[in-house]
Amino acid sequence: MTRDLKKQAQKTLEALRARYPEPATLLVARNVFELLVATILAAQCTDARVNSITPRLFAAWPDVFFLARADVSEVEAVVRPTGFYKNKAKNLVATARRICEVFHGEVPCSLEELITLPGVARKTANVVLFGAFGVNAGLAVDTHVKRIAYRLGLTDQTNPDLVEKDLTALFPREEWGNINHRMVWFGRDVCRARSPSCGECEMASFCPKKIR
Repeated sequence: MTRDLKKQAQKTLEALRARYPEPATLLVARNVFELLVATILAAQCTDARVNSITPRLFAAWPDVFFLARADVSEVEAVVRPTGFYKNKAKNLVATARRICEVFHGEVPCSLEELITLPGVARKTANVVLFGAFGVNAGLAVDTHVKRIAYRLGLTDQTNPDLVEKDLTALFPREEWGNINHRMVWFGRDVCRARSPSCGECEMASFCPKKIR
């Protein structure tokens, strides 16, 4: 790792901190169970759409024990607007059952245990660990994080796991969760996929503009 890359990461961190001093997830959740469900539903779906259907979902199945006994077809009907609804509904019910049977009804608080749940990969686990437990076990890499990291020259990788490896080496561990939130916000507000607003970007002076 070069000193220049470290300096690039530091300048990125400072700029994102200045723009978003109090970052947070845009998913609405009142507890760890709701955050886990919302994060599973957010795959290939906007947070806004997830937030529009979770009130109905949690009204019908308010906790992990109710969801574990749910009819998958009924869950499908509720989560349909989020896309890939058959797989998501199947995973939600299976995850709830595993939490009840293996973890005594408590959402596990380690990466190793979370990724044993159906529908939960590293990205989802990292979001839940930081959002619910304040644990920086890794850095969640979604499409926004991957795009911005590449454009800023912080990684040449496209595989999310490899992007995560590069970013966790560049940023302090205590910043990993907040870097995710800040990059997601920045990707929506400024550094969009098709029409980045480079004229509004405080990082334009040091961005190599590696736009794909």
